[in-house]
Formats: sequence, structure tokens, C-alpha cells
Amino acid sequence: MKQKETILQVENLCVDFKTREGSVRVLDNIDFYLAEGESIGVVGESGCGKSMTAFSIMGLVPTPSGRISNGSIFFKSTDLLKISEEEMQNIRGNRISMIFQEPMTSLNPVFNVGNQIAESVQRHQQVSRSEAKRKALEMLMAVNIPAPERRMRQYPHELSGGMRQRIMIAMALSCQPSILIADEPTTALDVTVQAQIFDLLRAIQKDMDTAVILITHDMGVIAEFAERVIVMYAGRKVEEGKINEIITNPFHPYTRGLLKCVPHLKIDPGDKREMLAEIPGVVPDLSKLAKGCHFASRCGYAISRCFNDSPVEERVNENHSVACWRSGDIQ
Repeated sequence: MKQKETILQVENLCVDFKTREGSVRVLDNIDFYLAEGESIGVVGESGCGKSMTAFSIMGLVPTPSGRISNGSIFFKSTDLLKISEEEMQNIRGNRISMIFQEPMTSLNPVFNVGNQIAESVQRHQQVSRSEAKRKALEMLMAVNIPAPERRMRQYPHELSGGMRQRIMIAMALSCQPSILIADEPTTALDVTVQAQIFDLLRAIQKDMDTAVILITHDMGVIAEFAERVIVMYAGRKVEEGKINEIITNPFHPYTRGLLKCVPHLKIDPGDKREMLAEIPGVVPDLSKLAKGCHFASRCGYAISRCFNDSPVEERVNENHSVACWRSGDIQ
């Protein structure tokens, strides 16, 4: 089998924000890669840096308060941090696209959805207006929207949440990007629609050979969709590996906690009920981080070294890495 080439390489990525308390680091030396046609998951609680990682790749870090202070983001052979905004605009939405968390705030309420999709096509592919609208109609059909001709003329507020999310997917895929970033693509949708959206993403990924970065807080979703997973906590990567290895043999206490938070159905209804586990505490304020491991205050395995020294990333094997002083002691 032909080895897939790396299409995205993120190295030592750091993002800082200016606040009243001073400079705050929200991403701290993030490293990962994405291969052609691969699906990876980025998981962690709110405030761990998942969306900011995506915004950094898309060149959407809020300015002037935020800035990428270190690192590189290579898309194929191009360092996205060293190109002009005009060059980035030709990549953003064209070769790298993103599905944002809440489609109602991402879609323009004063334009119908057909015009919004067509605008993206016309901007990046330099085709006529009629050709762009034809492409928009094809994309609505591709994401299985019923009566696509009628939907083309409708406005976002006239559509359901699931329908709006399909519109966002159609818009993101209209230029057949090499990379699709899906940031919590099923937020506020019921479980049936969630399943439909993920089935749709899997089908499109297979048809277009698009690499996907799925951002979520749900390890159950990651297990169903991704080939590899990156676990983030308080702006740092704490564990990375193939999804099967991470699920069956997690090395970081935080990863173990996320897995225990996933509900499991009982095969026998008569079995004794078990309380759903939870991770004590909350993600720390990034402006008031103590030295050492950021997870130490919530970790039942923490020792004095965890509170004083930041753990370094170590290889468990070729496909699995972890940053934890006690990873070898808690298996």
C-alpha cells in the first residue's frame, strides 16, 4: 500500500494573548501532523485550546490581542505563517476549509443559502455566476438536502439546525478542499441528526479523499470517526496516538478520565447501575497557571514532581506519545 504523504505539519505552535493580567499563553508548543485523506480527532474540555489550534491553521487568530508567537504550520511545502494575507485568502475556504461550531452565527442572515455557497465558489474558482450557482446546487444534493432547488432560495432562519449544518458542510466542501476542519459540527443537534452528519462526513471524505480534523469534547464521537486522536489540556498536547491504542491503553490520567465520562449502555437491563464518572475540578485559568503539570491539581496520581516540573513528551511506541511523569506507573 502506498504511504500517504503528510499534508499538514504543525511544529512548536505557540499562541499568546494580551490581557489585563499580561501576556497569556493559550497554546504551548503544539506539534502534530495530518496525512492525505486521514481523519484525526482533537479532544479536550472547553478552554483546552482545540478551537484556537484550528483558528491558527486558518489564519484567524483574533488580532491585535492575539498573536502566533512561535512555530510553523506547513501546508504541503508552504509555511502558512510566512505568507501574505492575500495568499492566505486563496487557501482559506479553498484548499483548507472549516465548519464552525454554530451555523446560525456563521451564515449571513440577509442572503439566501444558495447565494452564500455560490459566492465561495465564485471567489476561489473564478467561474461565472450561473456556473457557481450550478455548483452550489450540486453541493446541496451531495449533502442530501431534500428539495435542493427550493432550499437554494431560503434563508438560514427558515432552516432547521441539522439543515443549516448541512449547508455549512456544503459551503466548506464546495471547492473540494484538501483539508476540512470540523469544529464541534454537531453542537446542539439531537443524536439522530448527529449520526446523519457524521455518516455524511465519512461518505464525503471517502469520495473526495479529504483529510479531516474533527474537534470535539466527546471521546465517543472520536472513537467512531477518527483514525488518530490528539488529547489537549490547558493549551498543551498531553497524549497522541491511534484511536484503538488510546481507547484500550491510555497512558495519561486525563485521557483515562475523558474515557470514563463516556456513557455505556447495559446489555442486561437488570445489571446494577453504575454512577457516571467525572473528572473533579475545572480547567484552570490560563492566566494563573502554576508551574509543573497543568493537570496535577485534578489528578489522583499526582506526586510532588508533577507540581514542580512540566512533563516532557515521550514515545510509548512509534504511534503513541504521552506527556506525564507517571504514565509508566498507572497502567
